Amino acid sequence: MTGISTHVLDTSLGLPAEGVPVELALRTEGGWKVLGASATDSDGRVRDLPAVEAGSVVRLLFDTAAYHAGASPEPPFFPEVSIVFTVAPAQPHYHVPLLLNPFGYSVYRGS
Repeated sequence: MTGISTHVLDTSLGLPAEGVPVELALRTEGGWKVLGASATDSDGRVRDLPAVEAGSVVRLLFDTAAYHAGASPEPPFFPEVSIVFTVAPAQPHYHVPLLLNPFGYSVYRGS
């Protein structure tokens, strides 16, 4: 089994993004099966997502509309960010950081 964690940084503020809802789902023949959900803590981290099987295709779905709610009279340009990746064999853990701002985002495989 492979652990999954994430970290969201708000690059427009230069701070961790607290309170971002995050969902972990597994791709199945019938579509996406939600395995767990959480929200970023005061350090912008989610550490309590369930582990997944090697070889799985998984999705991290970030509800950025909920995070940006009230910050602007306009709705966010990206109301959600979906990161889909394959869990390789022999990887004990994946850390997937998201760098977020109101008009863009960047993601990478962390360590």
